[in-house]
Parts: sequence; structure tokens; C-alpha cells
Amino acid sequence: MNLLILLNYILIVFSSVLLTERILQSFVYSVVIICALYAFRFYEYIDDLRESIIRSIVGILSGSLFILLVCKLFKDSYCSWKLALLMVALAVVFPVVNYIFAKTLQKNRNTIKYLVVGNREELFTLLKEIEEKSKGRYRFVDYINPSPVVFKEKVKHFDNIIIAAPKLEGKIQEELEQIKQTHKIEYLPNLVEKVLKRIPLEVMQKFEEYYKVYFDNIEESPAKRVMDIFFSLIGLVVYSPVILISAIWIFLEDGKPILFKQQRVGKNEKIFEIVKLRSLRNTKIDVSNPNKDIDQRALKIGKFIRKTRIDESIQFWLILKGDMSLVGPRPEMVEYHEMMKPHIPYYTYRLLVKPGLTGWAQINYKHSSTLEEYKIKTEYDLYYVKNRSIFLDLRIILQTLERLVFKDGAR
Repeated sequence: MNLLILLNYILIVFSSVLLTERILQSFVYSVVIICALYAFRFYEYIDDLRESIIRSIVGILSGSLFILLVCKLFKDSYCSWKLALLMVALAVVFPVVNYIFAKTLQKNRNTIKYLVVGNREELFTLLKEIEEKSKGRYRFVDYINPSPVVFKEKVKHFDNIIIAAPKLEGKIQEELEQIKQTHKIEYLPNLVEKVLKRIPLEVMQKFEEYYKVYFDNIEESPAKRVMDIFFSLIGLVVYSPVILISAIWIFLEDGKPILFKQQRVGKNEKIFEIVKLRSLRNTKIDVSNPNKDIDQRALKIGKFIRKTRIDESIQFWLILKGDMSLVGPRPEMVEYHEMMKPHIPYYTYRLLVKPGLTGWAQINYKHSSTLEEYKIKTEYDLYYVKNRSIFLDLRIILQTLERLVFKDGAR
């Protein structure tokens, strides 16, 4: 994917310079377009031609409108009809070229065959998911509860070894040292995070000592706080007119209160009050299932502000205050927190960082209502907490835009 992004970027820069003869603006414009394509997950759908064309059009249109706005603001003549026609052409050319490139790459790419050090019954479902997500790039052919003799015989027929049960590794430590020059030895946590982008709870349990090192050393980055303040100020300025109009509409449709306030669980299980624009009617709520009949309870304006997440825009104030962050695990209701905490291992690890307005689980998983769904959602949250960085935060912010356009906004 990185190679495709680079090739697309070079093509945009080259074409733009030819048309406009403006080198610096062409480089900046190309960065904006690539970021827009990335935000709308264009590169994740390159093997689906129809979907990638749609995302290409939306991404390039969004990026071009942003550049047009900047050009108008600074009275720059960079934008032209020629450039607009170029973008229309690239919106169709990119998906087709990338589709052909991806298919060619898949045909010529070798499948990596793994010998799994671990129990088949415990690992088959998880490893099958990795095979499917990698589109056949990885195959887990055989499982072994090893003895040195059996291991030496079997390892000859495989490309890589994956350690999926650390307790079994010690039995063949010497043999693993001997094959390091001929075989790549991988550990399940690295591969599962790379492919699935979450940390399955069963993997956490198997490699508890490995993960404990990471989760025992969680610190908030000062750069993240600076980013929170910067974007929350911009968010409050941009959304202020929308918040005012929505508040008036809510009052006219269903009276007071305008705001919905609720106790939520924040960093280190600290309780804080979350605020939203009220999107539901004033009716009695089933505490055991607050999402019950939620569509029937929604206000007319409520359906719109929930889908577009305007109802949560007032939370920029909570980010500015420091109760929340722009990106992080979503804060749960106290009742849900108390229900899930005893039943989901490592659930409190997601509370080692501030809750966010948007998060990794929100852009990668559906709205959760059952225990099993909450477990998977927690796995995505754990991945974020372990791998958090400014780059990952920016990626989540960009891809939240895609959620608003292509998926339901309220999660």
C-alpha cells in the first residue's frame, strides 16, 4: 500500500506541475489529495473497483474543495479548470490503475507457510481470521506441541515459525537458536496486531508478561495535549453556529433541556460528566439497555445530529478542560462499566488514557450492545492504548470523516 501511495503522489505532483507550472503549490496540493484519499480509506478498497471509484471521487472532491477554499482565502490563482479536469480524470484513473497493480501483485506474491508452536484447538479460529484478513498472504499449515525431535523434522517444510504459546517455547529453545539463519521466528502478538489491528483477549492472556511491560508504562504525551487544545479550539469556533442552530431546533421540537448530561467513566476510572446536545425525547430509559428503541425515541433533529455527530461537538469544551482527549477509547456509562468490568479481562487497561471524542474502536468496529461485542471493542481499545502515537491519532481523525460519510455517525 505504501508503494501505491507514493506512486499516486508522484503522479499528482508531476501532472499538476505540468499544468500549472507551480512547483511548491503542486507538492502541497498533492499531499492534501493523498491525505483525503487516505481519510476515506481509498487504499483499503483497491481490490474492489466499484467501491474504490466511489471513495476516490469523494476523497479527491473533498481535498480539491479544501484547496479551493484556501486559494480563495489567500487570493491565489493556483486552482483552475485545467486542474479540476485533471482531478476528475485521476478520480477514475487511480482506482483502475491501482486495481490492476494490486491484482498483479497478489498473483506474484508468495504465500508464507507457518509452523505454529501451539495448540490447534485453542488457536485455529484466530489464525483462520488472520489468513482471511491477509488475503492468503499467511498460511498456518501445521501445529505442534513440540518435542525437539519432531520439531527438527517438521521445520524443514516451512518458511517461518510462529510462537503462539510462550510456555512451549522453552522446550525447543536450543533448536530455535539453530534455525535463526534459515527461518524467521515470529511471535503471535506482533503478527496479530499487524494484521487484525486489535489485541485479542486470548492473546493478551497467553502473553501477559509481554503486554504488562507496555501497559505498566503508559504516559500521556505533552504533544498530544497540545494537539487536543489546538483542535478543540478550532472545533469550538467552527461548530459554534451549528451548535446554536441545533439547540434552538431542539427547544422548538421538544422543549428543555437542550443538553443531555450523564456520568461517564474516564481515565483511571475517574467519574466525570459528559455533555451532548439532546437527541432523544424525554422518556423513561431502560438502565439495563439504554439503546433499546433508540430510533423510536429520536427527535427529528436528533437523527441528523446523531448521524453527523453534531450532538457530540459540544464535547470540544471537555477536551479543552482536560476531561477528555480528541482521540481515545470512548467513555462508557457507569452502569455499563460496572457490568463489563468483571466479565472482560484487562477491561480497565483501556482507562489508562483519557477517553476520546473519537477512537480506534469507533472507526473499526460497529456499535456494541452485547458482551461479546464489547469484548471485541475492548480489543480495539487495547490496541490503541498500546500503540498510541500522534500519527495514529491523526489517522483516526482523518478516518472519522470517512465514518461520517459512509457509515452511521453515532457509535
